[in-house]
Amino acid sequence: MSIIPSFFTGRRSNVFDPFSLDIWDPFQGFSSVLNNLPESSRETAAIANARIDWKETPEAHVFKADIPGLKKEEVKVEVEEGRVLQISGERSKEHEEKNDKWHRVERSSGKFLRRFRLPENAKTEEVKASMENGVLTVIVPKAEEKKPEVKSIDIGG
Repeated sequence: MSIIPSFFTGRRSNVFDPFSLDIWDPFQGFSSVLNNLPESSRETAAIANARIDWKETPEAHVFKADIPGLKKEEVKVEVEEGRVLQISGERSKEHEEKNDKWHRVERSSGKFLRRFRLPENAKTEEVKASMENGVLTVIVPKAEEKKPEVKSIDIGG
């Protein structure tokens, strides 16, 4: 079940799907609104909605985030209490020289923060992250499913 119903976020949600429990992102779906803001407001809001994919394989939960132009030192991956994966970072504003004449500024700067509630089978102590070509990959291994133990009972006569 999603924290915010799907008609607010524009995405499909299933009450019985534990993977739709990601924490609501207040900036999701507001890119068209951001374009109407003055540039000073847009500066920090433009990068707020880093795009992240989350897939589950038989062995792990895999998160991939597009964060071009950032170094791994500018990105932080954390697991908080309650199995919450947090991915954050900041792109600094480019230094402006007094004599520079800008014709167009489209690249964003500012902070981003995304949070996801991990399912019970996530091994939060074994999370690994890597970054290559502007794509951050976070791998959260899954615990093995415990099969229910079946005990045979003799029927007395």
